[in-house]
Amino acid sequence: MTEPQTDVDTAGPEAPADPDEAVPAHRGDPFAEQRAMARGAAVVDRGHREVIAVPGEDRLSWLHLLLTQHVSALPADTATEALVLDLNGRVLHHMNVAHVGDVVWLDTEPGDSAGLLDYLTKMVFWSKVEPRDATAELAVLSVVGPDTAAVLAAAGVPVPDAPSGATALPGGGFVRRMPWPGKDAADVVVPRAEREAWFARLTAAGARAAGTMAFEALRVESLRPRLRVDTDERTIPHEVGWIGAAVHLTKGCYRGQETVARVANMGRPPRRLVLLHLDAGDEELPLAGDPVFKDGRAVGRVGTVTLHHELGAVALTLLKRSVPVDAELVAGVDERAAPARIDPDSMPPEEAAPPPGRAAQSGLRG
Repeated sequence: MTEPQTDVDTAGPEAPADPDEAVPAHRGDPFAEQRAMARGAAVVDRGHREVIAVPGEDRLSWLHLLLTQHVSALPADTATEALVLDLNGRVLHHMNVAHVGDVVWLDTEPGDSAGLLDYLTKMVFWSKVEPRDATAELAVLSVVGPDTAAVLAAAGVPVPDAPSGATALPGGGFVRRMPWPGKDAADVVVPRAEREAWFARLTAAGARAAGTMAFEALRVESLRPRLRVDTDERTIPHEVGWIGAAVHLTKGCYRGQETVARVANMGRPPRRLVLLHLDAGDEELPLAGDPVFKDGRAVGRVGTVTLHHELGAVALTLLKRSVPVDAELVAGVDERAAPARIDPDSMPPEEAAPPPGRAAQSGLRG
C-alpha cells in the first residue's frame, strides 16, 4: 500500500470507548437478532440514553430559539429530531424530541445530557421553563421491525401514528414511533424502575430480545448518523443527512443558523456520509475515527463499523465530496487497513441545478 501523503494525523485512534457498554451488546445471536428486526420485531434495551425534561408554558417558543428544528408549534403527541450548533454551524448536540402532555422530552447520547442541560439552563433567562435531568426517571427501550405496531398492540401499548406520533403511557413515560432504523420502529420510554418488567412485557408480546449490535447494524443500513461516532468536531448538518430530519431550513433565530443557510443557498458541504463495504476477510476491522485513504492520501473518516447479516462488514464514513463513487479506497491503518468501496446507493444525489444563491448570482451576472 502506498505510504500516506497527508498533513493530518493518520495514526488512527486507540480503541474508542464503547458508548453502549452499559447495556447488553447482544442476547446470544447478533445475526439472528438482526434478522428478527428485518423480518419481524425485536426489542433492545437502550436505557443508557439520557433524558431531559422541559416543562413550562414557554417550552415550545423557548426551545424554538435554541434548536435547529421548527418546534414553536410542534403539536402535542408529536416527535421529531433536533440539533444544537456552535457559532460556526458545527454540531454539538443531537436529540430525539417528543412533545407529550405538557412536557417536551429530549433524549440524547450517553454522556451528552450534562453539556446540553448546562446550555439550556444558561439560556432560560425570564422564560417560563424548568429544564431538568430526567435520566433517573425514564429509560428507553426500542422495538424495531415491520411487526412493531403489532407488538405494541399485543403489549397493550398505544400505537402512535407512523412515522412520528407520540403518546403518553398509563403510569408514566411515553411511546414514540420512529422512522428508523429499518422498516418501522418505536421507542417505548418507560419509568426506569419498571425497565426490566417492560422489557419482559414486550418480548412476551412477540419481540425477540436483542442487543445494541443488531440495532447499530440496522442504523448503519439506514444511513442514520450517530453523534461523535459518525461525526467529528468539524461536522455540519448538511454532511450527514440531518437537514430536514433535524434541521428546518426556513426557520432562523438559532446559533449557527448563518452557516446552515449559507451552505444551503451558496454551496455544497465539503464532505458527505456514505456506506463503505469493507473487504476485511478475517482481519481486524477499522475503528471509528480511523482515516480513509485514496491513492495514499487521507480523504475521509471512518464512523460506525458493523457486521451486517446481509451486507457483511460495512461502515458509515465521512468522505470528501470530490471522491468518486468508483474510487478504490483503504479504510483504517496498520493491521486494521482494509480495501473498501462506496455503496453507490448510499451516495447523496447531486442536484442538477445550482443552489438558490448561486443561481441568483449567475442571473445577476447574466
